[in-house]
Amino acid sequence: MKYRSGYNLFVFLRHALSVPIIWSLIIPFLILDLWLEIYHRTCFPLYRIPYVPRRKYIKIDRHKLQYLSWLEKTFCMYCGYVNEVIHYVTEVAARTEEYWCGVMHKKDDQFIPPPHHLEKGFVDYGEEKALLERFKRK
Repeated sequence: MKYRSGYNLFVFLRHALSVPIIWSLIIPFLILDLWLEIYHRTCFPLYRIPYVPRRKYIKIDRHKLQYLSWLEKTFCMYCGYVNEVIHYVTEVAARTEEYWCGVMHKKDDQFIPPPHHLEKGFVDYGEEKALLERFKRK
């Protein structure tokens, strides 16, 4: 909680200006979460991709910490939810990418590759023969 250190009027004003912008993201995240769940529950069975257990990625429990103020608890719940939805979305997207594509990106020092664990099983960029071999129709 870096905001606690060096608190003064300038910091308060800076935070007061940014909070509405931060909180305005709750609507797109709720829509993303809902739409992802519709996709996940509809399409994964069609593709025979195992479900991603939501409870392993989204956990809201910081509001139980007695040493936080009600405002800090609210902010912690919000940040936890948003970051954990992103984590959940990443896993659903990774499993989708593995199913539909499974090809790594071209090596590039300016590009930060996806953080998901499934990419290690992807075929290297430009390896057409390996791709055809991996996804040979049976």
